Amino acid sequence: MTLLVTGGAGFIGSNFVHYWLQNYAEPLVVLDKLTYAGNIHSLDDVAGDERFTFVHGDILDSDLFSSLLESYAPRAIIHFAAESHVDRSIDTPEDFIQTNIVGTFRLLNTARQWWMTKSAAEKARFRFLHISTDEVYGSLGPDDAPFAEDNRYEPNSPYSASKAAADHLVRAFYHTYRFPVLTTNCSNNYGPYQFPEKLIPLMIHNALKGLPLPVYGDGLNVRDWLYVEDHCKALIRVLEDGRAGETYNIGGECEMKNIDVVNILCAALDHYAPKDDGASYAAQITFVTDRLGHDRRYAIDAGKISAELGWHPEESFETGLHKTVQWYLANSLWVKDVLARD
Repeated sequence: MTLLVTGGAGFIGSNFVHYWLQNYAEPLVVLDKLTYAGNIHSLDDVAGDERFTFVHGDILDSDLFSSLLESYAPRAIIHFAAESHVDRSIDTPEDFIQTNIVGTFRLLNTARQWWMTKSAAEKARFRFLHISTDEVYGSLGPDDAPFAEDNRYEPNSPYSASKAAADHLVRAFYHTYRFPVLTTNCSNNYGPYQFPEKLIPLMIHNALKGLPLPVYGDGLNVRDWLYVEDHCKALIRVLEDGRAGETYNIGGECEMKNIDVVNILCAALDHYAPKDDGASYAAQITFVTDRLGHDRRYAIDAGKISAELGWHPEESFETGLHKTVQWYLANSLWVKDVLARD
């Protein structure tokens, strides 16, 4: 019994690998292309574990993926691999089309063909878990209800449009072929091993380097924040007991304005890494020209996963953020390495 994890050297994927191997006996095979955001050093702690196998490869390579299915016969595929940074999708959208849409299609198609050769019991046990984003639903107004699983899709960036297309392919493979898929749409993750282009690790890096802390527009864009380990626990609940063909929204129950996130982060850094002159890192906050097509608010209604699977986030934003800050302060060499390779 084995899990096959795509994108397992990325941010959420590597956290999933760590959490799984700390808590479960079942082996993992990780497939990762090791782009700028996929760092093999994020898996150094598990490299010697006999339950862990790493394969360097691209999800676009159907022959490689087919060979992994034949060699390891996984009982589930956990599909994290994706291009995920909105700003990069604005600059180079084709990368997102290839990885997020074509790559997901090739995984689905190759896995379905392999799955069709299995026994009835093996087919019934197998799951393909596709990890997506709340950004597929578009933007909310200040008084709108949070995103539920039946919200219409209204993606507003090349990134979210590519993930929406992938979600539709996953749904189609269930309804057309009864291929046993599961989809999760999560809110903004934060925690260890996140590439410092996303808000929280970028602010930590810039603050410690004495650089400006760039906040888009007026800083009032709202996001729901989810500690990455809470996300990993939710994914395992979906994998274990989620209903095939269903979508589950995963949120942190923590809506915050971006400027408030940065101010709380600065206060945490003031505590853990105070400046010699006693000044606050908040003095480095700088408002910059807003991102193109910047969605105003995201929020997740996690009622379905709570009611059906009994999952709730365990970390508050403050406890998760303090863990995150302490991790980055203790792992400056990891940050230096990933930035040097970008």
